[in-house]
Amino acid sequence: MRYDVIIIGAGPGGLTAGIYARSKMMNTLILEAGCVGGQLTSLYPEKGIHNYPGFETVQARKLSDRLYAQAESLGCDIRENEKVIAIDDGNEELVVTTSKGTYHTMSVIVAIGMGSFHPKTMDCPGEKELKDKGVTYILPVKEELVGQKVVMFGGGNSAIEMALIADSVTDTTIVHRRTEFRADEANVKDLNNSNIKKVMSANVVSFNGDDSLRSITLDQEGKVFDVFADLAVINIGINSDLTDLKNWGIDLTPEGLVKVDFDMTTNRHGIFACGDVVDYPGKYKQIITACGEAATAVISSYKFVKKPYWA
Repeated sequence: MRYDVIIIGAGPGGLTAGIYARSKMMNTLILEAGCVGGQLTSLYPEKGIHNYPGFETVQARKLSDRLYAQAESLGCDIRENEKVIAIDDGNEELVVTTSKGTYHTMSVIVAIGMGSFHPKTMDCPGEKELKDKGVTYILPVKEELVGQKVVMFGGGNSAIEMALIADSVTDTTIVHRRTEFRADEANVKDLNNSNIKKVMSANVVSFNGDDSLRSITLDQEGKVFDVFADLAVINIGINSDLTDLKNWGIDLTPEGLVKVDFDMTTNRHGIFACGDVVDYPGKYKQIITACGEAATAVISSYKFVKKPYWA
């Protein structure tokens, strides 16, 4: 069987590409190295998304579920836990080799987000020892937070939004190493109007406890003190691995991201890209941006494969 398009990655960009590809009746396969959802489900499933059109607020996990359900209902063949190893040129086609098999396709859309990723750590005393014993990188569901003292670390949108979720059910503190938050003004306003305690210009000295987290020692501009905590949620960014791109023969920027033209074409014939994995002047990484680029990538793929008279 030969597909019209194989989409690599099943985050918001990849799933949107699948939805648009099926609207063009393209035979579509979506391959995901991990689980469907990308960062939405792997890093902040409980986070509320406030800037996705059509929803006043939607939980990250639920947004992923809706995109997944729509892509599947339209006929996308979606396969999880299948890592793409190589993309080779065939006889007027592309041959995609994965950890589980080989597929033939007329085109490929790379939508792997930030590739393989894991949360950044603070590398502080006690962090490793107390991981999953009160130190975590993903906010648990709200019901599990009731009655706990939660301390959130980070200064971006995700950290603030997760702190607001925790504050709705329990005592919450947010700690940031800078004097100002790097987040949307609306989120900072909500934070300032909440009951969340803010500790600015502070760094972690240690996480303290034996079988579970008991307290956190902070250094705030030379003043060292302890904050009692049952749960520490660290949200200071992610480390990503995009080395697969080098094996796929795609031209990359100095930062290791995919170079694309205005129509999401890459240097390789029949390969397109969208989402966080691509870079160009003025690039802004947002869910809605990835979805818009996905639509463009699909149209380019459709023109390449189907060659409509108007292309």
